[in-house]
Amino acid sequence: MTQNKAPKTIIISRTDAIGDVVLTLPMAGVIKTQFPSCKIIFLGRSYTKEIILSSTFVDEYIDYEDFKNNSFWGKIKFLNKLKADTIIHVFPRKDIALFALLSNIKNRIGTSHRIGHLLTVNHKVAFSRKKSDLHEGQLNLKLLSPLGINNELSVSQLALNYGFRKGKLSKEVEALLSPTKFNLILHPFTNGSAREWGINKFIVLANSLPSTDFEIFISGTEKELAQAAPLLRQAPHVISLIGKLDLNTFIQFIAHADGLIAASTGPLHIAAMSGIHAMGIYPPIRPIHPGRWAPIGTKSKVFVTNNPCIACSGEKECACMQAISIPEVLEYIKNCKKINQKTTVQ
Repeated sequence: MTQNKAPKTIIISRTDAIGDVVLTLPMAGVIKTQFPSCKIIFLGRSYTKEIILSSTFVDEYIDYEDFKNNSFWGKIKFLNKLKADTIIHVFPRKDIALFALLSNIKNRIGTSHRIGHLLTVNHKVAFSRKKSDLHEGQLNLKLLSPLGINNELSVSQLALNYGFRKGKLSKEVEALLSPTKFNLILHPFTNGSAREWGINKFIVLANSLPSTDFEIFISGTEKELAQAAPLLRQAPHVISLIGKLDLNTFIQFIAHADGLIAASTGPLHIAAMSGIHAMGIYPPIRPIHPGRWAPIGTKSKVFVTNNPCIACSGEKECACMQAISIPEVLEYIKNCKKINQKTTVQ
């Protein structure tokens, strides 16, 4: 596509999980750098709305369910109202692709490897996510090439394109955070979306950090409260946030904390986006390795074993995750506290 004039309104369509959406947000920043006056609409799911709207580069959010619940002609009318000249199918959905075509959106961009795009996408970009050595955030940028944007940004450069909007906490929630200690969030669970380090590792970690220097929290969904019970029983100084904060409050709580440690989950990517110490624990296996899914942030850190993962069999608490030692993680967290202290003094 020859870009004779700047796009006026672009829809970024990504209707999957929180972490995937976070890693898509730098696209909006890159587009705004190239086309400052372009309106960016993000089509997503309701549970990612607050994530999407935390970016200053996103002008409008639209809910996939609002689109989906329309009649045939209602879907066309829904998209026509947006007056978009371009749609980028980051996460392919056949229904969105079809109605983008029927709504006469001029530029319809997607990967060439989807059969559903054969007739509905008129600007196909050839690349394979599964076989690539690039990070997910870098792969997303390849879909901007039909717009004349061919920036090959490093992962560290991507971190500068979130446009994260840090908001305020209520006095009640803010009071949970210590003004003098390192506020660390432990997020042990993944709801089956990633391999886990194991609750026992987090228990030992929590009890190894001196309470004089660290305020420790545990986060998770309400249904994970039973899984967290051993930690809350054996490390009673840990403050439970499980099921107590809505997503928007949790996003801002993370942003006001000092660090978060988790496996490859949405909260880890939120922490990286907000600029705090985001510490991820990963297996070395493709395609779930950190080369593809590491948190993108100015203070991000990944723990991963160099040994081949041969004894996991798809289990959560696999051998390669267990090989990541508590002393290694502990040392890094303590160093993060020292860095924060130096920054505060300066």
